[in-house]
Amino acid sequence: MMNLSTVDRPATIDARLRLIIALGFATTVALQSPLLAQGLQREEAIDAIVGSEVKTEEVEAESASSRILAAIDATAQNAERVRKTFSLDEIDIVFLPDLEEKDSSIASAIAENKDEIAMLREAIEGSALFFHAVDSRSIQLRDVVALEYAERGGVTIFVKGGASGN
Repeated sequence: MMNLSTVDRPATIDARLRLIIALGFATTVALQSPLLAQGLQREEAIDAIVGSEVKTEEVEAESASSRILAAIDATAQNAERVRKTFSLDEIDIVFLPDLEEKDSSIASAIAENKDEIAMLREAIEGSALFFHAVDSRSIQLRDVVALEYAERGGVTIFVKGGASGN
């Protein structure tokens, strides 16, 4: 006498295999579709990640030199804080168009702390919050020179160059 359960078994396995292949194909198509993905370049996505408005201003480096020098001195500690920060009340980006003057005390401090500044840039790149705040203003990480935490829950990021990318 022939057992019917052994006759149906290959058909059941074949049907399961087809189902798995179909689900795999559907998943692949869905992952490749840009319409289904949340674009990180969309303003809504950036606002959701950053959580607050990113303000920008342009100042002469020498007028804010004491703040910038203090921020550069605290770069190693601030890089560590960036890695641990998940929300901020306020983010200010300060462009420093005249920072290229080689004989300034700020340029000397940047040269002396280049390794710490590189660590800060890596920390910013690794943080969705900070990276998207900077990226939303088309700032290159190589132009970030310092970062200052404020007591009121905000951060100021000092950037070499002008607001127009100069």
